[in-house]
Amino acid sequence: MNNRQPINQYMNEICDRLDSELTNLFPPSWKVPETLHKSMSYSLMAGGKRMRPLLVIAACEAGGGSRDAAIPVACAVEMVHTYSLVHDDLPAMDDDDYRRGKPTNHKVFGEASAILAGDALLTHAFYSIIQASRQFGVPAERVLSIVEDLAEYAGPRGMVGGQVADMEGEQGLTTLEQLEYIHLHKTSDLIMFSLMAGGHIAGCTEAQIESLRTFGHHIGLAFQIQDDILDLVGDESKLGKPVQSDVKQEKVTYPYFIGLDPSRREVERLTAEAKRVITEGNFNDPSRLLEIADFLMARDH
Repeated sequence: MNNRQPINQYMNEICDRLDSELTNLFPPSWKVPETLHKSMSYSLMAGGKRMRPLLVIAACEAGGGSRDAAIPVACAVEMVHTYSLVHDDLPAMDDDDYRRGKPTNHKVFGEASAILAGDALLTHAFYSIIQASRQFGVPAERVLSIVEDLAEYAGPRGMVGGQVADMEGEQGLTTLEQLEYIHLHKTSDLIMFSLMAGGHIAGCTEAQIESLRTFGHHIGLAFQIQDDILDLVGDESKLGKPVQSDVKQEKVTYPYFIGLDPSRREVERLTAEAKRVITEGNFNDPSRLLEIADFLMARDH
């Protein structure tokens, strides 16, 4: 008899664990201004998919590592992702009123508080990563690699660079290569980091870390192309935001360049290639990563 959890149950279990951890953001002895704490928690607990922390844990478990040891790093990547959304929504950037069906952070707490909440989430992420060593004994050199990777993949060469390219691209993208650069850095880089971080916690080999990075590159790009598709044909009630917002904002997307059906085929191709890489990566049990890749390809929000 197969007692293996279905993928949805596995994901829900991890989401529940993360929600519990993220609710208790700070050590009890810390004195943090109440408004700052509320603003940080408002966006952290706004009901996201928790995909990036899920990938940290799934990659760690694929390499035979401990879920408990992966949790502080999983929380950290969710903080970084959340900070980027809080800042992305600001009037100076995308000027969005809603995120995940709720008013954006600056609409509730004001622009200054939203900026500072984002700053605090980013900074606290590094504190959280260190707890993998302090509390669970992950060797310091592995944690140092995770910190270095986060600084690279979330910083000027990575996610922030992708966000700048996206803003500049609104003035007129002319090639698919330019759009791919934005997607890879704005979205894929943090996904690659999540997988590599999970591998470092588990003590994976350099070859396995590279397999995880390549897997993340492919599913990250597929994820963003799927977002482009859903903006055109998705269900607004599931997405939590208006559909065709990219069209209204005159944003250039994959369907704009190559069409809707070719975009769908590209998502399928990237997902298949990601699964091939991870299957050949000599992991203890890569099955959850394979299931997550299929889940992301089939998602409708």
